[in-house]
Amino acid sequence: MFKHQRRRRSRKESGGIMAEPESQKVIKLVPEFLLKKRKAYQAIKATQAKLALLEKRKVARGKPVNFKRLEDFLKDGHRKHRDETRIRRAEHRPPPPLPPAGNKLAFAVRIREIKGVSPKVRKVVQMMRLRKIFSGAFVKINKASVAMMKVVEPYVAWGFPNLKSVRELILKRGQTRVGRRRVPLTDNALIEQHMGKHGIICLEDLIHEIFSVGRSFQPANNFLLPFRLSVPRHAARDKAGLLKDLGAPGFRGADINAIVRLLN
Repeated sequence: MFKHQRRRRSRKESGGIMAEPESQKVIKLVPEFLLKKRKAYQAIKATQAKLALLEKRKVARGKPVNFKRLEDFLKDGHRKHRDETRIRRAEHRPPPPLPPAGNKLAFAVRIREIKGVSPKVRKVVQMMRLRKIFSGAFVKINKASVAMMKVVEPYVAWGFPNLKSVRELILKRGQTRVGRRRVPLTDNALIEQHMGKHGIICLEDLIHEIFSVGRSFQPANNFLLPFRLSVPRHAARDKAGLLKDLGAPGFRGADINAIVRLLN
């Protein structure tokens, strides 16, 4: 009987000894900011994986087909034929007379689209650096430049700017290229660094050289990037979608200043 009691006591003692470590175990709590951080990180990784999958599908699918209607081909063909006929007829006419000697500078603005035009017209537009619509550039008046203006006459408006227009264009929209970036002309040190060898060290020198068409006109004009002019948001348009206030393309004389005021 005493043996059985000793065995029971020993079992209870052994059971109590084994139960003590289990009661001492403590669950470590994770701070709330760590839980939020993990959740945010998982959300970012999920978003990145989704974007990578979409990009992979886009690459696998390839570029979308650029569909062009038959009417567009006919329209481009008519425009190209019209340009070639106009240029061929102009070759048999006497060359246009040069403007008066006092007008040495012209400003050209492209106000029409050139989709489907003749390759010769497109090449002249590129030579004049008018690759985008409503872009403008200064041109020195001579026999070759006047002939170029006649080639692109249905798409470009040009005339003789005054000093006020030249100053406003350069001060407001004058830019140059440094490396691959378009940099506005707001620092005279930049002008002196690139044009100092031509005697141009500030904006006023650049404006004077452009307006007076001096000896360094060509490097000064090349230093300036083509002007990106803007169109009023609520400007009136005709049935073809063209701006009414700009008028017809071609030679505009002193009226080019009004176009500069409208688009600058």
